[in-house]
Amino acid sequence: MVDPDTMNTRLLPVVAVALIASDGGVMLARRRATANHGGLWEFPGGKIEPGERPEAALVREAAEELGIMIDPADVVPVGFASEAHEERHLVLLLYRTDRWAGEPRPIDADALIWVKPDEMGDMPMPPADRPLVAMLRRALAQEPSAQPTRS
Repeated sequence: MVDPDTMNTRLLPVVAVALIASDGGVMLARRRATANHGGLWEFPGGKIEPGERPEAALVREAAEELGIMIDPADVVPVGFASEAHEERHLVLLLYRTDRWAGEPRPIDADALIWVKPDEMGDMPMPPADRPLVAMLRRALAQEPSAQPTRS
């Protein structure tokens, strides 16, 4: 049965990326103090524009927020999280990659940090990012120990 109170909820699809360094570190961005969840660490990314594919949004957001180029063929889906916000419902799609061009810069964040997946559970993060940490750990644990590459 459909709940009539949720029928008018607007979905807000968002993409995020876990950049994986050659030493296994994962990059997190600290949200600007003035933003919602300001000061918390997150997987960088942003909203999917109407008519935009998630992978295209990820490429665009990586360029806008980090100043790096990612080939859509190099991203692998990890999982998603879902979180209710007043009149909208956030659906956060996490991808990972160990290939990108350029040096990440905090263009739309206060800072960037590289942390090991096991350390991410101690980081203060927005509620939607938190369940993605466990999904990322599982995905990385299932990977063969091939050496990641960057261009």
